[in-house]
Amino acid sequence: MSLLGQAAVFLGAALLVVPLFHRLGLATVLGYLITGILIGPNVLDWAGDANTVLHFAEFGVVMLLFVIGLELEPSRLWVLRRSIFMLGGLQVMVTGAGFTGIGLFLGLNLTVSAIAGFGLAMSSTAFVMQLLAEKKQLTARHGREAFAILLFQDMAVIPMLAIVPILSGTGTQEYNLTYFAKVIAVFALLVFSSRFVIRPVFRLIAASKATELLTAAALFIIIGIALVMDKLGLSMALGAFVTGVLLADSEYRHELEANIQPFKGLLLGLFFMAVGMSTDMHLLIGEPLLIMGGAISLMTLKFIVLVLIGTMVGNSWHTSIRLGITLAQGGEFAFVLFSSATQFNLLPTELSDRLMLIVTLSMALTPLAFYLLEKAIEPRWVKEEKRSFDEIPDDDHENPVVIAGFGRFGQIIARVLRMHKIRFTALEGDARQVDFLRRFGNNIYYGNPSHIEMLRAAKLDKAKVFILAIDDVNDSIRTAMQVRHYYPHLTILARARDRRHAYQLMDMGVQVISRELFLSSLDIAKQTLIAVGLTPERAASGINTFKKYDEQLLVRQQAFYQDEESLIASNKEAMQELEELFESDERAAQKQAEEEKSE
Repeated sequence: MSLLGQAAVFLGAALLVVPLFHRLGLATVLGYLITGILIGPNVLDWAGDANTVLHFAEFGVVMLLFVIGLELEPSRLWVLRRSIFMLGGLQVMVTGAGFTGIGLFLGLNLTVSAIAGFGLAMSSTAFVMQLLAEKKQLTARHGREAFAILLFQDMAVIPMLAIVPILSGTGTQEYNLTYFAKVIAVFALLVFSSRFVIRPVFRLIAASKATELLTAAALFIIIGIALVMDKLGLSMALGAFVTGVLLADSEYRHELEANIQPFKGLLLGLFFMAVGMSTDMHLLIGEPLLIMGGAISLMTLKFIVLVLIGTMVGNSWHTSIRLGITLAQGGEFAFVLFSSATQFNLLPTELSDRLMLIVTLSMALTPLAFYLLEKAIEPRWVKEEKRSFDEIPDDDHENPVVIAGFGRFGQIIARVLRMHKIRFTALEGDARQVDFLRRFGNNIYYGNPSHIEMLRAAKLDKAKVFILAIDDVNDSIRTAMQVRHYYPHLTILARARDRRHAYQLMDMGVQVISRELFLSSLDIAKQTLIAVGLTPERAASGINTFKKYDEQLLVRQQAFYQDEESLIASNKEAMQELEELFESDERAAQKQAEEEKSE
């Protein structure tokens, strides 16, 4: 099959299968894996040699690490040093030693056991980073710790690969001293090039205004680094990551990231499909208990080790369990280590094939493990964490202000009130938010403000003002309904997430409403007018005109906001009216200026 035909097969199959998996609520990574199995040599045999595709698709992993590096300035990386070396070192050493012990127990010699054990200790950078990014968990504690461990694993691959020739007896001390000298030289060259070669070249390309050359330069950097690292037998992904970190404070960082992003996504998808293609279904069918049992045992043992390490460094059980499931699989660097060991006759081919299949299957099971975590385990945590609402103390003080919702909006109001020595009672429905804010000395109570019992406990009958700052629209509307019904004397000042939320609050009889981004948007609009040349007076006048008109329009449209056709027609009419209003103001301003000039 031609290269063009192969590309059509990969793209077409991915377009059919991956969206279906996403629609079913499953990770896209699993969709790519299943796509690879379907078009691979064991099922339809449409896509050629899996190893060739896998070798090419590894550039997706390289690009992933480069982009991650671009988002990590050296100062931030220095902050992570404890997590990288402590968590990563513990994970690799404990897991590797554990699997080595199991190999010895099964009758394998020390060399084979150690290679298999430390190869299985590696986790999949590509799978984990893609899944965490999809689930927006990269910045969560378990996401940060998973990244630190993966980074250490990438660094640990270098000495592992270097030690293979020594174990085989073909590597001499001179050879290994030379090898490590090359490693140091390459990383020194990366530091020098990032400062004195890459940045000046990018400035030159940017000055030429040929934007397509910026994409070409970004790809050339990635491919060039990968080729040099591969030639020396080093981790291509680690080299790309280091280069990304060195360019993280460059003025072209965002340009690089934007240019690499589309290629990274496609090649990562291709990598996952290649892993699926390389799955030996015949071996899996022939020895299902061994392979399936091996994959599940691998994930279980790594999970236990990671949970114990996580709790040992101070994580909660919940965070440790998330970390364990995130890194329980085998990784792509196991393929590299096992292949190298097989070439040096340190690992029997039959054992290497089975280990690679176990690693592949564990990678395929990772999205399912995440699914199990989210659908079966985490809902139980929510039930466990459910606690009774706080009791508000019945003291002698009666607070004139009650704030419902203590997020960013409510906290700013509370700080202003505190500055003026005005007492308030704050209610918040998120228990974790309450516990966090109490650490800073905030007088805040856990409870659902839409419950009448909570409102009574907050003494709304004695209050003067009720601040409705709840983020969730439905909870906000329910609370407004309760307050208006039981405490009609109260002045309600409400936050609205958007225009529709404002209409619904107006339906409840709330008259003082602040739309979440309205005033801040007007402020930026005013600064924009000044920046493009308008005088501050004219900019302020234009903004005031718009603000007054929009507030009047909001009141007019409340009557029919649920009728979509009427609302669309009203918006078109309003836009025309506003343009005419501005034109009228412009003519009046020009006339006044001419009169002043003639005088």
